[in-house]
Amino acid sequence: MSPEREPACLKNPVCAQVYEWTGEALAAETVHWVVSKPLYVMLLLILGGITRWLVHRSITRLIARTAEGRRPAVLRPLRERTPRTPEEEALQPERRRQRAEAVGTALRSVATVVIYVTVLLWSLKIFGLDLAPLLTSAGIIGVALGFGAQTLVRDLIAGVCILLEDQYGVGDTVDVGPATGVVEAIAWRVTTVRDAQGVLWHIRNGEITRVGNKSQGWAMAVVDIPIGYASVDTATRVLTEAADRLAKDPEFIEDFIEPPQIVGVEAVTVDGAVMRATAKTTVDAHPRVVRELRRRLVDTLDSAGLSGPSGRREGRTSTSETGQGGAT
Repeated sequence: MSPEREPACLKNPVCAQVYEWTGEALAAETVHWVVSKPLYVMLLLILGGITRWLVHRSITRLIARTAEGRRPAVLRPLRERTPRTPEEEALQPERRRQRAEAVGTALRSVATVVIYVTVLLWSLKIFGLDLAPLLTSAGIIGVALGFGAQTLVRDLIAGVCILLEDQYGVGDTVDVGPATGVVEAIAWRVTTVRDAQGVLWHIRNGEITRVGNKSQGWAMAVVDIPIGYASVDTATRVLTEAADRLAKDPEFIEDFIEPPQIVGVEAVTVDGAVMRATAKTTVDAHPRVVRELRRRLVDTLDSAGLSGPSGRREGRTSTSETGQGGAT
């Protein structure tokens, strides 16, 4: 009669103990498969859950510190390291909180996937599954999916960069190339913008190669006024007085970051000289400041008898909005 074979699981303490008690290899291996291995898997799940909790707790604390602005300057978006207007300073905590929460949600999701995929692979290894072919197949499938989903991956990476750099936020007026309007939503893959005609644009983040944000920092109003062939010195004096009165008007005084000024002759045409006035304003007040500045300058020229040729009563106006975020 052939001697009883030893179980292959003798290195496992539970298997070895059962074999010592019974002397039966089949009984030891059965207990090992039915009791020992599931216990190891349960232990892995418990450790994975604890690790996930610790990682999520760390991410939550990091996000909380980020939302409060308590982080090194080198880790802040460039726009947060530059001087800001009082209005932008007041809005910054909410923008920072929204951005931090979005990034935190993504980090927690990634951490959860990584932890539980690791637990799954270790569990399969415990039950004796050879992981080498599985990992090889997964690698090949991953490469194939990567080639097929390059656009998706690019969109996701671009979305992360937009959030981390705070290029724009919900409610900002932006020019992103395909559309110009108000940002209604920012997702990892697409940005939703509603234009002036009410059309809702869904723009893939990977297609956004430049961003002009009209709602960050300050705005510059530029008004060009034709004065015909009137004396430039006289026109400058008259327009400067009108600009000073506007800057001191209680209804508009809070709208200016820097008072309006007459910068001089901008162009000379066949109809005469064109004077330029500029004013640095808050973003929200920019449209009404432009209209009021244009109206007062034109009325002042009319009152002084310096209107443009051929009874011209309207100044040509161009406006530019330049936020501290700039064009990206």
